[in-house]
Amino acid sequence: MSARPSHKKQLQALHNLAHTFYALKDVVRLEMLSVLAGRECTVNELAAALDKSQPLMSWHLRRLKAAGIVKIRRSGREVYCSLDRDVLQQQHEKFQELIGLK
Repeated sequence: MSARPSHKKQLQALHNLAHTFYALKDVVRLEMLSVLAGRECTVNELAAALDKSQPLMSWHLRRLKAAGIVKIRRSGREVYCSLDRDVLQQQHEKFQELIGLK
């Protein structure tokens, strides 16, 4: 017997929340979010701001993008990244609901 639709929806929401938290578990990624909270920037600018290599920043950005936390746009050869504040707000609200704060 399959689960009720509302239960499936709740499980999917929990899965998405876990995916978000998993993406945020790394200190480097949290540092990246701190920089991106202030502005959109290129991967190279982000690497310079955190004194890290560009390949390392790209590797971490892929994880943040997969979780929906960061948006990527290209302009020529440059890759710009910014926070997806809507997704972060939605996940924040879901977490508050989960722990009974909302």
